Formats: sequence, structure tokens, C-alpha cells
Amino acid sequence: MIHPPPGSWDARPGPVDEPAPLDPRLAPAPAYGTGSLADVLPAAAAGLDIPGLAPSGLRLPPADRVCVFLVDGLGWEALLAHPEQAPFLTSLIPSSRAGTGRPITAGFPATTATSLASVGTGLAPAAHGLAGYKVRDPGTGEMMNQLRWDPWTDPRLWQPYPTIFQRAHAAGVAAAQVTAPHFEHTPLTQVALSGGTFLGRGDAGERMDLAAERLAAADRALVYTYYAELDGKGHRFGMASDAWLSELAYVDGLARRLAERLPPRSALYITADHGMVDVPTTPEARFDFDEDWELRAGVARLGGEGRARHLYAVPGAAGDVHAVWREVLAEHAWVVTRDEAVELGWFGPPGVDLEPRVRGRVGDVVVAMTGNAAVVAGVSEPRETALLGMHGSVTPAEQLVPLLEVRT
Repeated sequence: MIHPPPGSWDARPGPVDEPAPLDPRLAPAPAYGTGSLADVLPAAAAGLDIPGLAPSGLRLPPADRVCVFLVDGLGWEALLAHPEQAPFLTSLIPSSRAGTGRPITAGFPATTATSLASVGTGLAPAAHGLAGYKVRDPGTGEMMNQLRWDPWTDPRLWQPYPTIFQRAHAAGVAAAQVTAPHFEHTPLTQVALSGGTFLGRGDAGERMDLAAERLAAADRALVYTYYAELDGKGHRFGMASDAWLSELAYVDGLARRLAERLPPRSALYITADHGMVDVPTTPEARFDFDEDWELRAGVARLGGEGRARHLYAVPGAAGDVHAVWREVLAEHAWVVTRDEAVELGWFGPPGVDLEPRVRGRVGDVVVAMTGNAAVVAGVSEPRETALLGMHGSVTPAEQLVPLLEVRT
């Protein structure tokens, strides 16, 4: 039993009829194997004769030169909602997902570290192991921030699989990453996107030009380029802000610039790592873990991020933690055990187990928020709590991303 601290019985008065907890079986799940970020490069590179690529249920026409332009934070629903700011990208919507006009999904959690690892390795989180923004290292018990790689952990032990760029380079395909210079030596780049040639350019327009040049420089080429600032503006100012809308218009211009410079026999795919939702700065939308004794009870470590939480329970308390979080969050979240998350297909295809080295990184209890709510930690995570735009969950706003296509 979890008991409240003295004097706290009236800390959470509630309505007479408490809402029933959400049924996690009704939560959307990523389309691993048929239309997720992990399927993009295996499908796009299928015509490049790269050994070792697992077949994908996503079918894309072959091309001799393949470029992936990943825009951090460009969700499908947000793109559909803003045709005036993104006329070029909007014109490509019918091309999405092999001409079906439909989106693909990220993985779970819908967050940058997880998604970039899925893109670069062609694997689901259950295999590559970057299972969230912040997870527990089973070897040390410490919390590991997989975006900042803090504390430092041997990248090749944490994610041992080769990237598709490494496979491509070994097969004689001209592989390159064209992105901001400061990403060159990061552990996340090493485990998710390394292989071939890294070309750092600070100016985003120069990246588009250089990506096109790298495509044209070889008969068989695989090029990746990336833009981060749309996500940053969304986190700081929200997606209704002038700052975010102006950034979207800039991204639209970058995509057009790259498309207009493609050499012959090329395929350009424009996608994203996740979408985003704005979380109101109200107590009704923000459950503060650091201030809520019920949410803290039995939780040894809090992982993940505001919209997708890993809960690491003290020994013997996992069942109580699961029950309490389901009751407290009720209609605001899908709350599952680790094994339920596996069966529901959150980290990989339904029923495909987590690899042994990954299992302890996933929380005893996993929480995916719905609506516009988040579980923040105002004292222990002040930087993350200050964000207005957040992501990570399985909602369409966060999970659905474009796979727009331009061919020459």
C-alpha cells in the first residue's frame, strides 16, 4: 500500500465520479516494419545494392542517388495546418509515403535521439536501444541522457549495430552527412548516423547546396542532411508563435532550394523525427512529479521526458506505481507495464521483445501522455519544464511525420 504523508489527505480533492483510466490497447502504435522511420533508409536504399539491409514493408521506387532531408520537429499535422507558410512542402503532400499522400510514423518515444537512431540504423528502438530522451543505464543505475550523452558511456557498447551509412560506404556507395559542424564528433552521431564523409556547414542554405553536390559527385550516393531550428523554436515559443511560423517558412525555402538542385536519377525524401504539441502552463495540464507525493511514491528514478515517461520503481513497488499513475493521470495518459508496452508494439513490432541489453533501460512502468498534458519535474528538470512545445508520446500530433518525395 502507498500511504500519503501526514496531513495530505485533502491535497487532491476530486470529483465524485473519477474518470476511468484510458485503455492502452486503444493507443496508436508506431508502424514498425511497414511505415516507420526505421523503414525509410532500408526502403530508399533498396536499389543501391547494399548488403545486409533488412527488407522493409515500405516500398519506394529505386534511385541511384538518394538524399534524406530530416527537419527536426516537422510533424504531419502541423504541416497540414500551415499551407501558407509552407507552399512548397504542401505541394509535395500527395507524394508522401510512396505517392499515397499519407504519413509515416516515428517510433516510441517520438523524440530526437530515438528517431535518429531508427533512421540511421534501420532498426526499431527495441533493437538499437535508444529508448527515450533519458533512460536508466542498467550497468550503473544512473540516468543517461541519450541526446546529450551524459554521463558519457561507450557509444559502441550502448548501440553496437552498424549504421546504414557504414554499410553503404563499405559497399562502394558514396555516403555523406551534411549538417552543422558541432554534430561531427557527438556520440549520437557516431551510433546513429556515421559512415562515409561528414561535411559540416553552419549555414543551412550551404548545406542544401552541398548535399546536392555530393549526390552529383557519384553514380551511387546516399546523403543525409538535417535542420534543427524548427524544433527549437517550437520548444521555446510554441507552434502558434510567429517565431515557429517564420521558421517553417524558412524550412520550406530550404526544401525547395535542395529540390531544385538535385542531379539526374535522384530521389529526395523530406521527413522528420517527430511532431509536437503545445502544453499549457497550467496546473491542469502540467502534473509536477516533484510536487506530487502520489506520483513520487515508489518511484526510484524518473526517466523520459514530459510527454513520455519511464518510471523505475523501487523493488517490489512496480505494481503499485502502475496502479497509482493510472488513477492519478486517468484520461490524461496511457500507462502500461514494460511487458505491456512490448506486447502493444510501442518499442518494436507487437510482441517482439526488447533485446537483453535494452530491457533494463525501459521503465518498469511506461507513460504516454494524451491531449495537451505533461508530467514535468519543476525542481529536478527545470530546463525541460520551462518548454512550451513538447513531444514523445504516441498521439498523431507527435507520431505522424511526412515522407515527401521529389524525383529527377
